[in-house]
Amino acid sequence: MSTVIAILGGVGLFLLGMTVMTDGLKALAGSALRTALGKAASTPLSGAFWGAVVTLLVQSSSAVTMTTIGLVSAGLMTFPQGLGLVFGANIGTTGTGWLIALIGVRVSLSTYALPMIFIGALTKLLASGRVAAAGGSIAGFALVLYGLTTLQQGMGGLAESLHPSDLPAVLGAPGVGWGTGSIGLLTLIVVGLAMTAVMQSSTAAIAVTLASFYAGAVSLEQGAALIIGQNIGTATSSALAAIGASTTAKRLALAYVLFKVIAALIAIVAFPFTAPLMKSLASSVDGTTVLAAYHTAYNVIGVAVLLPATQWFTRVVERMLPSKETTVERVLDPSALDNPVIAIEAARRIVADALKKMTASISALLSGRAVDAQREGAAAAAALEEVRDFLSELHEPPETDAERQRMASTLHALDHAARLVEIIQTGFPEPASRDPQAAALCEKATRGAEAIGASITEEEAFSDHAGPIGWNVSAEIEAVLRETEGAARELEGMQHDYRAATLAAVATGKSAAADAFAKIDAARTLERISYHAWRSAAHLAGRGRDTGSAHET
Repeated sequence: MSTVIAILGGVGLFLLGMTVMTDGLKALAGSALRTALGKAASTPLSGAFWGAVVTLLVQSSSAVTMTTIGLVSAGLMTFPQGLGLVFGANIGTTGTGWLIALIGVRVSLSTYALPMIFIGALTKLLASGRVAAAGGSIAGFALVLYGLTTLQQGMGGLAESLHPSDLPAVLGAPGVGWGTGSIGLLTLIVVGLAMTAVMQSSTAAIAVTLASFYAGAVSLEQGAALIIGQNIGTATSSALAAIGASTTAKRLALAYVLFKVIAALIAIVAFPFTAPLMKSLASSVDGTTVLAAYHTAYNVIGVAVLLPATQWFTRVVERMLPSKETTVERVLDPSALDNPVIAIEAARRIVADALKKMTASISALLSGRAVDAQREGAAAAAALEEVRDFLSELHEPPETDAERQRMASTLHALDHAARLVEIIQTGFPEPASRDPQAAALCEKATRGAEAIGASITEEEAFSDHAGPIGWNVSAEIEAVLRETEGAARELEGMQHDYRAATLAAVATGKSAAADAFAKIDAARTLERISYHAWRSAAHLAGRGRDTGSAHET
Protein backbone atom coordinates (compact mmCIF):
# COMPACT_ATOMS: atom_id res chain seq x y z
CA MET A 1 0.00 0.00 0.00
CA SER A 2 2.83 2.37 0.84
CA THR A 3 4.31 1.71 -2.62
CA VAL A 4 1.05 2.74 -4.34
CA ILE A 5 0.82 5.87 -2.18
CA ALA A 6 4.41 6.81 -3.01
CA ILE A 7 3.80 6.35 -6.74
CA LEU A 8 0.55 8.34 -6.72
CA GLY A 9 2.10 11.05 -4.55
CA GLY A 10 5.13 11.27 -6.84
CA VAL A 11 2.96 11.61 -9.93
CA GLY A 12 0.80 14.22 -8.19
CA LEU A 13 3.81 16.29 -7.10
CA PHE A 14 5.26 16.01 -10.60
CA LEU A 15 2.01 17.21 -12.24
CA LEU A 16 1.62 20.04 -9.72
CA GLY A 17 5.23 21.08 -10.22
CA MET A 18 4.88 21.07 -14.01
CA THR A 19 1.76 23.24 -13.76
CA VAL A 20 3.36 25.77 -11.40
CA MET A 21 6.60 25.85 -13.39
CA THR A 22 4.80 26.26 -16.73
CA ASP A 23 2.62 29.10 -15.42
CA GLY A 24 5.69 30.83 -14.04
CA LEU A 25 7.68 30.43 -17.24
CA LYS A 26 4.80 31.71 -19.37
CA ALA A 27 4.39 34.76 -17.15
CA LEU A 28 8.16 35.30 -17.10
CA ALA A 29 8.34 35.16 -20.89
CA GLY A 30 5.43 37.58 -21.25
CA SER A 31 3.92 38.73 -24.50
CA ALA A 32 7.31 39.40 -26.08
CA LEU A 33 7.70 35.65 -26.56
CA ARG A 34 4.27 35.49 -28.19
CA THR A 35 5.21 38.30 -30.55
CA ALA A 36 8.51 36.61 -31.39
CA LEU A 37 6.63 33.37 -32.03
CA GLY A 38 4.41 35.12 -34.54
CA LYS A 39 7.36 36.67 -36.36
CA ALA A 40 9.61 33.59 -36.26
CA ALA A 41 7.25 31.22 -38.06
CA SER A 42 7.86 32.66 -41.54
CA THR A 43 8.07 29.13 -42.99
CA PRO A 44 6.94 25.71 -41.68
CA LEU A 45 10.61 24.76 -41.12
CA SER A 46 11.45 27.83 -39.04
CA GLY A 47 8.10 27.40 -37.28
CA ALA A 48 9.04 23.85 -36.32
CA PHE A 49 12.39 25.05 -34.98
CA TRP A 50 10.94 27.89 -32.92
CA GLY A 51 8.00 25.78 -31.80
CA ALA A 52 10.49 23.31 -30.33
CA VAL A 53 12.58 26.08 -28.71
CA VAL A 54 9.58 27.88 -27.18
CA THR A 55 8.05 24.64 -25.90
CA LEU A 56 11.38 23.73 -24.33
CA LEU A 57 11.49 27.15 -22.63
CA VAL A 58 7.93 27.28 -21.31
CA GLN A 59 7.59 23.49 -20.87
CA SER A 60 4.09 23.44 -22.32
CA SER A 61 3.15 22.23 -25.78
CA SER A 62 -0.49 23.10 -25.04
CA ALA A 63 0.49 26.75 -24.41
CA VAL A 64 2.27 26.88 -27.77
CA THR A 65 -0.68 25.19 -29.48
CA MET A 66 -3.23 27.62 -28.02
CA THR A 67 -1.06 30.61 -28.95
CA THR A 68 -0.76 29.19 -32.46
CA ILE A 69 -4.53 28.86 -32.75
CA GLY A 70 -4.89 32.55 -31.88
CA LEU A 71 -2.18 33.58 -34.36
CA VAL A 72 -3.68 31.56 -37.22
CA SER A 73 -7.24 32.68 -36.48
CA ALA A 74 -6.22 36.34 -36.41
CA GLY A 75 -4.45 35.98 -39.74
CA LEU A 76 -1.05 36.66 -38.17
CA MET A 77 0.26 33.44 -39.68
CA THR A 78 -1.02 30.96 -42.23
CA PHE A 79 -2.28 27.49 -41.37
CA PRO A 80 0.87 25.78 -42.77
CA GLN A 81 3.03 28.08 -40.61
CA GLY A 82 0.88 27.15 -37.61
CA LEU A 83 1.36 23.48 -38.39
CA GLY A 84 5.11 24.05 -38.27
CA LEU A 85 4.83 25.42 -34.74
CA VAL A 86 2.64 22.51 -33.64
CA PHE A 87 5.05 19.99 -35.15
CA GLY A 88 7.97 21.68 -33.39
CA ALA A 89 6.13 21.68 -30.07
CA ASN A 90 6.11 17.87 -30.20
CA ILE A 91 9.90 17.88 -30.32
CA GLY A 92 10.29 20.53 -27.60
CA THR A 93 8.11 18.63 -25.17
CA THR A 94 10.60 15.73 -25.17
CA GLY A 95 13.15 17.89 -23.33
CA THR A 96 11.67 17.00 -19.94
CA GLY A 97 12.31 13.33 -20.69
CA TRP A 98 16.02 14.08 -20.95
CA LEU A 99 15.92 15.90 -17.62
CA ILE A 100 14.31 12.87 -16.03
CA ALA A 101 16.70 10.39 -17.66
CA LEU A 102 19.91 12.28 -16.95
CA ILE A 103 19.13 13.67 -13.50
CA GLY A 104 15.71 12.85 -12.11
CA VAL A 105 15.95 9.07 -11.74
CA ARG A 106 19.67 9.00 -10.90
CA VAL A 107 20.13 11.53 -8.13
CA SER A 108 17.97 12.13 -5.07
CA LEU A 109 17.48 15.87 -5.11
CA SER A 110 14.94 16.10 -2.31
CA THR A 111 17.55 17.70 -0.02
CA TYR A 112 18.00 20.55 -2.50
CA ALA A 113 14.38 20.62 -3.69
CA LEU A 114 12.81 21.52 -0.35
CA PRO A 115 14.83 24.77 0.17
CA MET A 116 14.14 25.68 -3.48
CA ILE A 117 10.41 25.22 -2.91
CA PHE A 118 10.58 27.53 0.12
CA ILE A 119 12.60 30.21 -1.68
CA GLY A 120 10.46 30.05 -4.82
CA ALA A 121 7.15 30.12 -2.93
CA LEU A 122 8.29 33.01 -0.72
CA THR A 123 9.41 35.00 -3.77
CA LYS A 124 6.10 34.38 -5.52
CA LEU A 125 4.15 35.51 -2.47
CA LEU A 126 6.17 38.62 -1.61
CA ALA A 127 7.22 39.88 -5.04
CA SER A 128 5.24 40.86 -8.10
CA GLY A 129 5.55 40.86 -11.87
CA ARG A 130 8.44 39.03 -13.47
CA VAL A 131 10.17 38.42 -10.11
CA ALA A 132 7.10 36.61 -8.78
CA ALA A 133 6.92 34.61 -12.01
CA ALA A 134 10.55 33.60 -11.59
CA GLY A 135 9.79 32.49 -8.02
CA GLY A 136 6.89 30.37 -9.27
CA SER A 137 9.14 28.78 -11.89
CA ILE A 138 11.75 27.88 -9.25
CA ALA A 139 9.14 26.46 -6.88
CA GLY A 140 7.55 24.45 -9.72
CA PHE A 141 10.90 23.07 -10.86
CA ALA A 142 11.73 22.03 -7.31
CA LEU A 143 8.34 20.31 -6.99
CA VAL A 144 9.09 18.38 -10.19
CA LEU A 145 12.42 17.23 -8.71
CA TYR A 146 10.83 16.27 -5.40
CA GLY A 147 8.04 14.44 -7.23
CA LEU A 148 10.59 12.48 -9.27
CA THR A 149 12.43 11.46 -6.10
CA THR A 150 9.16 10.27 -4.52
CA LEU A 151 8.20 8.48 -7.74
CA GLN A 152 11.61 6.80 -7.88
CA GLN A 153 11.18 5.50 -4.32
CA GLY A 154 7.72 4.17 -5.15
CA MET A 155 8.96 2.44 -8.30
CA GLY A 156 11.77 0.85 -6.31
CA GLY A 157 9.13 -0.81 -4.12
CA LEU A 158 7.05 -1.76 -7.16
CA ALA A 159 10.03 -3.48 -8.80
CA GLU A 160 10.16 -5.90 -5.88
CA SER A 161 6.73 -7.28 -6.82
CA LEU A 162 6.57 -6.47 -10.56
CA HIS A 163 8.94 -7.98 -13.13
CA PRO A 164 9.05 -7.39 -16.91
CA SER A 165 7.97 -11.01 -17.35
CA ASP A 166 4.67 -10.13 -15.67
CA LEU A 167 3.86 -7.74 -18.54
CA PRO A 168 3.11 -8.67 -22.17
CA ALA A 169 6.26 -9.51 -24.14
CA VAL A 170 6.88 -7.35 -27.21
CA LEU A 171 8.80 -7.65 -30.45
CA GLY A 172 12.53 -7.62 -30.06
CA ALA A 173 12.58 -9.44 -26.72
CA PRO A 174 14.53 -12.75 -26.69
CA GLY A 175 12.47 -15.76 -27.75
CA VAL A 176 9.32 -13.74 -28.60
CA GLY A 177 7.54 -14.60 -31.85
CA TRP A 178 5.92 -12.17 -34.29
CA GLY A 179 2.36 -13.02 -33.26
CA THR A 180 2.88 -12.85 -29.51
CA GLY A 181 5.21 -9.86 -29.80
CA SER A 182 2.78 -7.89 -32.00
CA ILE A 183 -0.10 -8.48 -29.59
CA GLY A 184 2.11 -7.46 -26.65
CA LEU A 185 3.28 -4.34 -28.48
CA LEU A 186 -0.26 -3.20 -29.24
CA THR A 187 -1.39 -4.02 -25.69
CA LEU A 188 1.31 -1.86 -24.12
CA ILE A 189 0.62 0.94 -26.62
CA VAL A 190 -2.99 0.97 -25.42
CA VAL A 191 -1.79 0.97 -21.79
CA GLY A 192 0.50 3.93 -22.51
CA LEU A 193 -2.33 5.79 -24.24
CA ALA A 194 -4.61 5.18 -21.23
CA MET A 195 -1.91 6.43 -18.84
CA THR A 196 -1.63 9.75 -20.68
CA ALA A 197 -5.39 10.11 -21.06
CA VAL A 198 -5.86 9.64 -17.30
CA MET A 199 -2.96 11.88 -16.24
CA GLN A 200 -3.61 14.43 -19.03
CA SER A 201 0.16 14.78 -19.31
CA SER A 202 2.40 12.73 -21.59
CA THR A 203 5.42 14.09 -19.70
CA ALA A 204 4.16 12.64 -16.41
CA ALA A 205 3.32 9.33 -18.08
CA ILE A 206 6.79 9.11 -19.63
CA ALA A 207 8.31 10.00 -16.25
CA VAL A 208 6.52 6.96 -14.79
CA THR A 209 7.83 4.79 -17.65
CA LEU A 210 11.44 5.97 -17.25
CA ALA A 211 11.29 5.50 -13.48
CA SER A 212 9.78 2.03 -13.97
CA PHE A 213 12.57 1.02 -16.34
CA TYR A 214 15.25 2.44 -14.03
CA ALA A 215 13.79 0.42 -11.16
CA GLY A 216 13.66 -2.73 -13.30
CA ALA A 217 9.87 -3.05 -13.43
CA VAL A 218 9.73 -2.91 -17.26
CA SER A 219 12.16 -3.90 -20.00
CA LEU A 220 13.66 -1.61 -22.64
CA GLU A 221 11.30 -2.87 -25.35
CA GLN A 222 8.26 -2.58 -23.07
CA GLY A 223 9.25 0.98 -22.13
CA ALA A 224 9.51 1.93 -25.83
CA ALA A 225 6.06 0.46 -26.49
CA LEU A 226 4.58 2.45 -23.61
CA ILE A 227 6.20 5.64 -24.97
CA ILE A 228 4.50 5.11 -28.36
CA GLY A 229 1.11 4.89 -26.64
CA GLN A 230 1.85 7.85 -24.39
CA ASN A 231 2.66 10.00 -27.43
CA ILE A 232 -0.69 9.11 -28.99
CA GLY A 233 -2.46 9.77 -25.70
CA THR A 234 -1.27 13.37 -25.51
CA ALA A 235 -3.55 14.16 -28.48
CA THR A 236 -6.64 13.30 -26.42
CA SER A 237 -6.49 16.57 -24.48
CA SER A 238 -6.25 18.58 -27.72
CA ALA A 239 -9.18 16.66 -29.20
CA LEU A 240 -11.31 17.30 -26.11
CA ALA A 241 -10.34 20.99 -26.01
CA ALA A 242 -11.42 21.40 -29.66
CA ILE A 243 -15.01 20.34 -28.96
CA GLY A 244 -17.18 23.41 -29.46
CA ALA A 245 -14.15 25.51 -30.45
CA SER A 246 -13.55 27.48 -33.64
CA THR A 247 -12.82 25.81 -36.98
CA THR A 248 -9.16 26.84 -36.71
CA ALA A 249 -8.85 25.17 -33.30
CA LYS A 250 -10.56 22.03 -34.62
CA ARG A 251 -8.26 21.91 -37.66
CA LEU A 252 -5.11 22.24 -35.57
CA ALA A 253 -6.42 19.63 -33.10
CA LEU A 254 -7.18 17.28 -36.01
CA ALA A 255 -3.73 17.91 -37.49
CA TYR A 256 -2.21 17.17 -34.07
CA VAL A 257 -4.12 13.88 -33.78
CA LEU A 258 -3.22 12.85 -37.34
CA PHE A 259 0.43 13.69 -36.68
CA LYS A 260 0.44 11.50 -33.57
CA VAL A 261 -1.26 8.61 -35.38
CA ILE A 262 1.07 8.79 -38.40
CA ALA A 263 4.15 8.99 -36.16
CA ALA A 264 2.86 6.01 -34.15
CA LEU A 265 2.29 3.95 -37.31
CA ILE A 266 5.86 4.70 -38.41
CA ALA A 267 7.14 3.66 -34.98
CA ILE A 268 5.11 0.43 -35.00
CA VAL A 269 6.28 -0.56 -38.48
CA ALA A 270 9.88 0.22 -37.57
CA PHE A 271 9.72 -1.41 -34.12
CA PRO A 272 11.22 -4.79 -35.21
CA PHE A 273 14.29 -2.84 -36.35
CA THR A 274 14.47 -0.17 -33.62
CA ALA A 275 14.11 -2.63 -30.73
CA PRO A 276 17.37 -4.52 -31.53
CA LEU A 277 19.10 -1.19 -32.21
CA MET A 278 18.10 0.12 -28.77
CA LYS A 279 19.23 -3.15 -27.23
CA SER A 280 22.67 -2.82 -28.78
CA LEU A 281 22.94 0.84 -27.72
CA ALA A 282 21.97 -0.09 -24.14
CA SER A 283 25.16 -2.16 -23.88
CA SER A 284 27.25 1.00 -24.04
CA VAL A 285 24.74 3.74 -23.05
CA ASP A 286 22.43 3.71 -20.05
CA GLY A 287 19.03 2.30 -20.99
CA THR A 288 17.13 5.24 -19.46
CA THR A 289 19.02 7.59 -21.75
CA VAL A 290 18.28 5.31 -24.71
CA LEU A 291 14.54 5.54 -23.94
CA ALA A 292 14.75 9.35 -23.72
CA ALA A 293 16.58 9.38 -27.05
CA TYR A 294 13.92 7.07 -28.54
CA HIS A 295 11.20 9.47 -27.36
CA THR A 296 12.93 12.39 -29.09
CA ALA A 297 13.80 10.43 -32.25
CA TYR A 298 10.21 9.19 -32.46
CA ASN A 299 8.92 12.78 -32.70
CA VAL A 300 11.77 14.09 -34.86
CA ILE A 301 11.17 11.39 -37.48
CA GLY A 302 7.44 12.12 -37.47
CA VAL A 303 8.13 15.82 -38.07
CA ALA A 304 10.76 15.02 -40.73
CA VAL A 305 8.23 12.90 -42.64
CA LEU A 306 5.32 15.37 -42.48
CA LEU A 307 7.08 18.73 -42.66
CA PRO A 308 7.98 18.49 -46.39
CA ALA A 309 4.35 17.55 -47.08
CA THR A 310 2.90 20.46 -45.09
CA GLN A 311 0.96 21.93 -48.03
CA TRP A 312 -0.57 18.55 -48.88
CA PHE A 313 -1.28 17.87 -45.22
CA THR A 314 -2.96 21.28 -44.93
CA ARG A 315 -5.28 20.56 -47.87
CA VAL A 316 -6.25 17.20 -46.37
CA VAL A 317 -7.13 18.77 -43.00
CA GLU A 318 -9.05 21.64 -44.62
CA ARG A 319 -11.08 19.21 -46.74
CA MET A 320 -11.86 17.10 -43.70
CA LEU A 321 -13.00 20.21 -41.78
CA PRO A 322 -14.29 22.85 -44.21
CA SER A 323 -14.77 26.29 -42.67
CA LYS A 324 -18.25 27.84 -42.49
CA GLU A 325 -17.10 30.81 -40.43
CA THR A 326 -17.18 34.39 -41.65
CA THR A 327 -13.98 36.40 -41.71
CA VAL A 328 -15.01 38.19 -38.50
CA GLU A 329 -15.79 34.92 -36.70
CA ARG A 330 -12.49 33.40 -37.81
CA VAL A 331 -10.30 36.35 -36.88
CA LEU A 332 -12.01 37.13 -33.57
CA ASP A 333 -11.36 33.63 -32.24
CA PRO A 334 -12.08 33.41 -28.47
CA SER A 335 -8.79 31.54 -28.00
CA ALA A 336 -6.96 34.77 -28.89
CA LEU A 337 -8.33 36.43 -25.75
CA ASP A 338 -5.70 34.63 -23.67
CA ASN A 339 -3.00 36.64 -25.46
CA PRO A 340 -3.52 40.45 -25.39
CA VAL A 341 -1.03 41.01 -28.23
CA ILE A 342 -2.89 38.64 -30.54
CA ALA A 343 -6.35 39.82 -29.47
CA ILE A 344 -5.52 43.49 -30.10
CA GLU A 345 -4.00 42.75 -33.49
CA ALA A 346 -7.03 40.66 -34.48
CA ALA A 347 -9.35 43.52 -33.51
CA ARG A 348 -7.17 46.03 -35.39
CA ARG A 349 -7.42 44.05 -38.60
CA ILE A 350 -11.21 43.72 -38.44
CA VAL A 351 -11.49 47.49 -37.88
CA ALA A 352 -9.19 48.02 -40.87
CA ASP A 353 -11.34 45.72 -43.00
CA ALA A 354 -14.53 47.59 -42.01
CA LEU A 355 -12.85 50.95 -42.70
CA LYS A 356 -11.66 49.75 -46.12
CA LYS A 357 -15.15 48.64 -47.16
CA MET A 358 -16.88 51.76 -45.82
CA THR A 359 -14.48 54.22 -47.44
CA ALA A 360 -14.67 52.30 -50.72
CA SER A 361 -18.46 52.74 -50.68
CA ILE A 362 -18.15 56.45 -49.88
CA SER A 363 -15.65 56.98 -52.70
CA ALA A 364 -18.02 55.20 -55.08
CA LEU A 365 -20.93 57.42 -54.06
CA LEU A 366 -18.86 60.57 -54.47
CA SER A 367 -17.78 59.49 -57.95
CA GLY A 368 -21.41 58.85 -59.00
CA ARG A 369 -21.41 55.05 -58.91
CA ALA A 370 -24.38 53.17 -57.47
CA VAL A 371 -23.64 51.59 -54.07
CA ASP A 372 -25.92 50.26 -51.34
CA ALA A 373 -24.34 52.36 -48.61
CA GLN A 374 -26.97 51.36 -46.06
CA ARG A 375 -26.19 47.67 -46.50
CA GLU A 376 -22.45 48.29 -46.30
CA GLY A 377 -22.98 50.46 -43.25
CA ALA A 378 -25.04 47.78 -41.51
CA ALA A 379 -22.39 45.13 -42.21
CA ALA A 380 -19.61 47.41 -40.93
CA ALA A 381 -21.63 48.31 -37.84
CA ALA A 382 -22.14 44.62 -37.04
CA ALA A 383 -18.42 43.88 -37.45
CA LEU A 384 -17.41 46.81 -35.23
CA GLU A 385 -19.94 45.75 -32.60
CA GLU A 386 -18.33 42.30 -32.52
CA VAL A 387 -14.92 43.93 -32.08
CA ARG A 388 -16.25 45.91 -29.09
CA ASP A 389 -17.68 42.76 -27.51
CA PHE A 390 -14.47 40.84 -28.26
CA LEU A 391 -12.18 43.40 -26.61
CA SER A 392 -14.55 43.62 -23.63
CA GLU A 393 -13.83 39.93 -22.97
CA LEU A 394 -10.04 40.37 -22.94
CA HIS A 395 -8.74 38.17 -20.12
CA GLU A 396 -5.80 40.31 -19.05
CA PRO A 397 -4.51 43.82 -19.82
CA PRO A 398 -1.48 44.44 -22.07
CA GLU A 399 1.86 44.14 -20.29
CA THR A 400 4.12 46.75 -21.91
CA ASP A 401 3.75 50.42 -22.79
CA ALA A 402 4.00 49.62 -26.50
CA GLU A 403 1.16 47.10 -26.22
CA ARG A 404 -0.99 49.50 -24.22
CA GLN A 405 -0.39 52.20 -26.84
CA ARG A 406 -1.38 49.76 -29.60
CA MET A 407 -4.56 48.88 -27.76
CA ALA A 408 -5.41 52.56 -27.20
CA SER A 409 -4.80 53.28 -30.90
CA THR A 410 -7.01 50.34 -31.90
CA LEU A 411 -9.79 51.64 -29.65
CA HIS A 412 -9.43 55.13 -31.17
CA ALA A 413 -9.61 53.63 -34.67
CA LEU A 414 -12.68 51.63 -33.66
CA ASP A 415 -14.38 54.75 -32.29
CA HIS A 416 -13.70 56.82 -35.42
CA ALA A 417 -14.83 53.99 -37.70
CA ALA A 418 -18.06 53.63 -35.69
CA ARG A 419 -18.74 57.37 -36.02
CA LEU A 420 -18.13 57.09 -39.75
CA VAL A 421 -20.73 54.33 -39.95
CA GLU A 422 -23.23 56.45 -38.00
CA ILE A 423 -22.80 59.33 -40.44
CA ILE A 424 -23.45 57.07 -43.44
CA GLN A 425 -26.45 55.42 -41.84
CA THR A 426 -28.11 58.78 -41.07
CA GLY A 427 -27.99 59.73 -44.75
CA PHE A 428 -25.41 60.65 -47.40
CA PRO A 429 -25.57 64.17 -48.93
CA GLU A 430 -27.44 64.37 -52.23
CA PRO A 431 -25.35 65.25 -55.32
CA ALA A 432 -27.14 68.59 -55.79
CA SER A 433 -26.14 69.80 -52.32
CA ARG A 434 -22.45 68.82 -52.53
CA ASP A 435 -19.83 71.45 -53.21
CA PRO A 436 -17.50 70.07 -55.94
CA GLN A 437 -14.31 71.09 -54.11
CA ALA A 438 -15.50 69.64 -50.78
CA ALA A 439 -16.59 66.43 -52.51
CA ALA A 440 -13.20 66.11 -54.24
CA LEU A 441 -11.31 66.58 -50.96
CA CYS A 442 -13.56 64.09 -49.15
CA GLU A 443 -13.06 61.53 -51.92
CA LYS A 444 -9.29 62.02 -51.72
CA ALA A 445 -9.36 61.46 -47.94
CA THR A 446 -11.56 58.37 -48.14
CA ARG A 447 -9.47 56.83 -50.93
CA GLY A 448 -6.38 57.30 -48.76
CA ALA A 449 -8.09 55.65 -45.78
CA GLU A 450 -9.24 52.82 -48.04
CA ALA A 451 -5.64 52.25 -49.20
CA ILE A 452 -4.37 52.14 -45.61
CA GLY A 453 -7.12 49.72 -44.57
CA ALA A 454 -6.29 47.51 -47.54
CA SER A 455 -2.60 47.53 -46.65
CA ILE A 456 -3.47 46.01 -43.26
CA THR A 457 -6.12 43.52 -44.38
CA GLU A 458 -5.39 42.33 -47.91
CA GLU A 459 -1.59 42.31 -47.71
CA GLU A 460 -1.32 40.91 -44.20
CA ALA A 461 -4.33 39.36 -42.56
CA PHE A 462 -6.14 37.69 -45.42
CA SER A 463 -3.36 36.63 -47.78
CA ASP A 464 -1.21 33.52 -48.10
CA HIS A 465 1.68 35.50 -46.59
CA ALA A 466 0.36 36.63 -43.25
CA GLY A 467 2.05 39.66 -41.79
CA PRO A 468 3.68 39.94 -38.38
CA ILE A 469 2.24 41.53 -35.29
CA GLY A 470 2.51 45.27 -34.95
CA TRP A 471 2.73 48.40 -37.06
CA ASN A 472 4.63 47.82 -40.28
CA VAL A 473 4.02 51.01 -42.25
CA SER A 474 5.86 51.35 -45.56
CA ALA A 475 7.12 54.64 -46.97
CA GLU A 476 4.35 54.46 -49.57
CA ILE A 477 1.66 54.20 -46.90
CA GLU A 478 3.29 57.04 -44.95
CA ALA A 479 2.91 59.21 -48.08
CA VAL A 480 -0.73 58.16 -48.49
CA LEU A 481 -1.39 59.00 -44.84
CA ARG A 482 0.09 62.48 -45.29
CA GLU A 483 -2.10 63.08 -48.35
CA THR A 484 -5.16 61.85 -46.44
CA GLU A 485 -4.40 64.19 -43.57
CA GLY A 486 -3.83 67.10 -45.95
CA ALA A 487 -7.19 66.58 -47.66
CA ALA A 488 -9.02 66.29 -44.33
CA ARG A 489 -7.35 69.40 -42.91
CA GLU A 490 -7.99 71.42 -46.07
CA LEU A 491 -11.65 70.48 -45.99
CA GLU A 492 -11.85 71.41 -42.32
CA GLY A 493 -10.20 74.77 -43.01
CA MET A 494 -12.60 75.78 -45.79
CA GLN A 495 -15.74 75.29 -43.69
CA HIS A 496 -15.93 78.82 -42.24
CA ASP A 497 -15.45 80.63 -45.56
CA TYR A 498 -17.80 78.26 -47.38
CA ARG A 499 -20.52 78.75 -44.78
CA ALA A 500 -20.17 82.52 -44.94
CA ALA A 501 -20.22 82.60 -48.76
CA THR A 502 -23.22 80.25 -48.97
CA LEU A 503 -25.31 82.31 -46.54
CA ALA A 504 -24.28 85.55 -48.30
CA ALA A 505 -25.65 84.11 -51.53
CA VAL A 506 -29.07 83.91 -49.87
CA ALA A 507 -28.90 87.59 -48.90
CA THR A 508 -28.16 88.62 -52.50
CA GLY A 509 -30.94 86.43 -53.87
CA LYS A 510 -28.60 84.01 -55.67
CA SER A 511 -29.77 81.06 -53.60
CA ALA A 512 -32.78 79.94 -51.62
CA ALA A 513 -32.37 79.62 -47.86
CA ALA A 514 -33.34 75.93 -47.87
CA ASP A 515 -30.76 75.15 -50.57
CA ALA A 516 -28.08 77.11 -48.70
CA PHE A 517 -28.63 75.23 -45.44
CA ALA A 518 -28.65 71.92 -47.33
CA LYS A 519 -25.27 72.80 -48.88
CA ILE A 520 -23.83 73.81 -45.51
CA ASP A 521 -25.03 70.54 -43.93
CA ALA A 522 -23.60 68.58 -46.85
CA ALA A 523 -20.20 70.28 -46.54
CA ARG A 524 -20.18 69.67 -42.79
CA THR A 525 -21.05 65.98 -43.34
CA LEU A 526 -18.28 65.58 -45.92
CA GLU A 527 -15.82 67.22 -43.52
CA ARG A 528 -16.79 64.85 -40.71
CA ILE A 529 -16.49 61.86 -43.06
CA SER A 530 -12.99 62.86 -44.18
CA TYR A 531 -11.92 63.58 -40.61
CA HIS A 532 -13.08 60.27 -39.11
CA ALA A 533 -11.72 58.32 -42.09
CA TRP A 534 -8.31 59.98 -41.68
CA ARG A 535 -8.17 59.57 -37.91
CA SER A 536 -9.22 55.93 -38.01
CA ALA A 537 -6.59 55.19 -40.65
CA ALA A 538 -3.93 57.11 -38.73
CA HIS A 539 -4.57 55.16 -35.53
CA LEU A 540 -4.60 51.85 -37.42
CA ALA A 541 -1.19 52.75 -38.84
CA GLY A 542 0.12 53.67 -35.39
CA ARG A 543 0.39 57.36 -36.27
CA GLY A 544 -2.55 58.67 -34.25
CA ARG A 545 -0.35 60.57 -31.78
CA ASP A 546 1.88 62.10 -34.40
CA THR A 547 -0.86 64.11 -36.12
CA GLY A 548 -3.02 66.34 -34.00
CA SER A 549 -6.25 68.14 -34.95
CA ALA A 550 -8.66 70.70 -33.73
CA HIS A 551 -11.06 67.79 -33.22
CA GLU A 552 -10.63 65.05 -30.64
CA THR A 553 -7.96 62.53 -31.61
